[in-house]
Amino acid sequence: MKLAILGMGAVGRGILEVLDGKELGLTVTGLADSKSGLMDRDGIHIEEVLAAKRERGFCGDKYISATDIVEQADYDVLVEVTPTDARTGEPATGFIKAAIGRGKHVVTSNKGPVALHHAVLQSMARKHGVAFRYEATVGGAIPIMHTLEHGLAGNRVLAVFGILNGTCNFILTRMAAENLTYDQALLEAREMGYAEADPTYDVKGIDAAIKLVILSNTIWKRNVKLDDVGITGIDMLTTDALRLAEEQHCTIRLIAEAVPERGILRVAPRVLPKNHPLVVDGSLNAITLETDMAGEITLIGKGAGSRETASAIIGDVLFIREMHVRGH
Repeated sequence: MKLAILGMGAVGRGILEVLDGKELGLTVTGLADSKSGLMDRDGIHIEEVLAAKRERGFCGDKYISATDIVEQADYDVLVEVTPTDARTGEPATGFIKAAIGRGKHVVTSNKGPVALHHAVLQSMARKHGVAFRYEATVGGAIPIMHTLEHGLAGNRVLAVFGILNGTCNFILTRMAAENLTYDQALLEAREMGYAEADPTYDVKGIDAAIKLVILSNTIWKRNVKLDDVGITGIDMLTTDALRLAEEQHCTIRLIAEAVPERGILRVAPRVLPKNHPLVVDGSLNAITLETDMAGEITLIGKGAGSRETASAIIGDVLFIREMHVRGH
């Protein structure tokens, strides 16, 4: 199977490293970063590309753009892993639409297009007889979409609750464990590489809310938007609040929850008993699905990281290949 990959940040490089190390029968025929691109229908030499990126800061020919790759390269699946723009979803949405229009499958880790245009992109994919998959947009390595689609097929999902942001979870874990202030814990999260230089998206709950939108629209086919989510972040949380929770053998976690029958769609810090299944430590993510037949199911795993996200992307690509082999 031939892949065109857009994006050579941590996730893009993670995918290339995995492909280089494993015999998966996947060939990269197109590749672009923000400054350059390259195409080779016989397959790109991954080691050379990774070395070029390290040495020069770009991977290919400066006259070849991501758009050229999407429109001209010879590939079966577009792997779209450029940075997320949650307000416009561009340029990723344009790339995805162009690939689907060419009859190509698309796998993405980009939350913008999925949160903003889920229904449109899915119906385009159906019309063109291709797959549009986005396991990597929610929960990193956790196979949440796969579980919903296959493991829980036939179940009605009544509610979803989750810790969908590892940065917040790390900060809250450290505040509780070491009695740190929010600012001290944030500094530590930055030093460990868990928090961006500008952590607004994470700590104000926006990232978790975008993922909640994606989950809601996937599970219930509703067309909810980011503006529909009530959002409270963790940036105003005090050590006193955590100490009060501690006195009741509880702790505080940033919980994203959707319960359509009760009109609940929100992200906010919640006090939980310490033995609650969603109380995970460090940068882990956890998602509980409440279903009519299977009851409650909780999935826990690494919510970020280049190899973890690569795991979700490659899982989607191989799933598409399986479907092809079966002639779907």
